[in-house]
Amino acid sequence: MIDWSFTLAGALTGFVIGLTGVGGGALMTPILLLVFGVQPVTAVATDLWFAAITKIAGARVHHTNGNVDWQVVKRLWSGSLPMALLVVLLVSMGTHITKVDWLTKGIGIVVLITAIGLLTAPRMVALARKKRTGQPERFETMQSILTVIAGAILGVCVALTSVGAGVLGSVMLLYLYPLRMTPHRLIATDIVHAIPLAVVAGLGYLFAGKVDWWMLISLLLGSVPTVVAGSMLASKITGRWIQIALACVLAAAGLKVLI
Repeated sequence: MIDWSFTLAGALTGFVIGLTGVGGGALMTPILLLVFGVQPVTAVATDLWFAAITKIAGARVHHTNGNVDWQVVKRLWSGSLPMALLVVLLVSMGTHITKVDWLTKGIGIVVLITAIGLLTAPRMVALARKKRTGQPERFETMQSILTVIAGAILGVCVALTSVGAGVLGSVMLLYLYPLRMTPHRLIATDIVHAIPLAVVAGLGYLFAGKVDWWMLISLLLGSVPTVVAGSMLASKITGRWIQIALACVLAAAGLKVLI
C-alpha cells in the first residue's frame, strides 16, 4: 500500500539530489531511521534502490546537458564497483550483516563525516588548487590512482550504509580535480557514478529479501518528478547555500543516530 508520508520524504530528497547531487543516502537513510523508525538494514536496502532509480531520472537531464565527466566516472567505477561487489558476495555467502549491532552507529558516523565534508569543501578545494598549481606533475601522477582508491572507499561505505556516494564522492572529486570539476560537472559526474554502484551494492540486500517494495514505490512516486525538476534547476543556480543547510541537518541527524 502506498504511504504518502514516504512519498513526501521522497519528493524532498529527490529535489535535493537533482539540485546538489547529494542526499540519496546521506539524507534519506537518516529520515527513514529517525522519522519513520525503519530498521537499519531495511533502510539501507531500500535506500540503495531508491537512490539508483531516482538518480537515473536525474542523470538523463545532466547527460543531455553534457556535464558528465566520463573519464573520472570510469576511474571511480574501477574502484567502487569491485569493492561493492565484494560486500555483496559476503552478504550472499551468509555473512550476517543484518545482525551487526554497529550498523546504526556506522550510518551515523558516515552521515556525520558527510556533513563535515560539505562544510569544509571550499577550504579543501583551495588546498587542492594550491597543490595542483604548485606541484602539477606530481599531482597529475597521483590523480588517477587516488581516484580509484577514492572509489574503493565509496564502494565499501555505500554497500554497508547506503551513505557516501553523493557527498563523500563530491568532496573527494573536489579535492582530486579542483580545476576540472565545475559545480555542474561535479553534480552530474557524481550522480552518474552512483547509479551502478547503488545497484551493485543493493543486489545482496535484494537477494536477501531486505528491500521493502511498498516503501520503495512510495518514495519513488515523490522523488522521480522532483529529481528531474532539481536537475533542470541545477544548471541555473548554485547549490552552495543548500549544501550548508543540508550539512547542518545531516550533522544533527548523525549526532542523533549516534546518541
